[in-house]
Amino acid sequence: MNEKVSVSRQIPAAADVIFDLLSNPHRHAETDGSGMVRSLDQGDRIKEVGDTFTVNMTKEDGDYQTENTVFAFAEGRTIGWKNDRNITDDVPVGAKWLWELEPIDAGNTNVTLTYDASEIEDAELRAGAIKSFDESHLEDSLSAVASAVAGENSCHMAAAVSCRGGHCHAHQAPETLY
Repeated sequence: MNEKVSVSRQIPAAADVIFDLLSNPHRHAETDGSGMVRSLDQGDRIKEVGDTFTVNMTKEDGDYQTENTVFAFAEGRTIGWKNDRNITDDVPVGAKWLWELEPIDAGNTNVTLTYDASEIEDAELRAGAIKSFDESHLEDSLSAVASAVAGENSCHMAAAVSCRGGHCHAHQAPETLY
């Protein structure tokens, strides 16, 4: 089994629109192809390597929380976080999610999502993670991102307009909507 899986897709949105979504942990449930991410428990917009955030999650055997640390950040281009541990069960995890954005033109971006399980120390946990987060799961996440930003790309271009969830709002700064 491969510990590192990557998928790429062209998304019809500007790189800064996609990066805005990914750097806002309040919106991570919109990017999750598994349905496991429920909501942000603690954290702010990601601004640099070392930022942390806590996410409320769910799986078949119940709800839990994960503590995450940003390990990669290049404004508008790259963002990645490591799931440091499952707080609820006090279990170290180590899985990494890396998003790389390559602008094609003003309204299209090639997005690569990489899941890396190589730093998960527990062999049983690593095997389960590798099985769960395959190419299909990552492709579902890319589709979720494409859906989340579908209505935002055109709105984002206007300075006095911001969008969330595909709905545009005049005269509000994007930060006030999250």
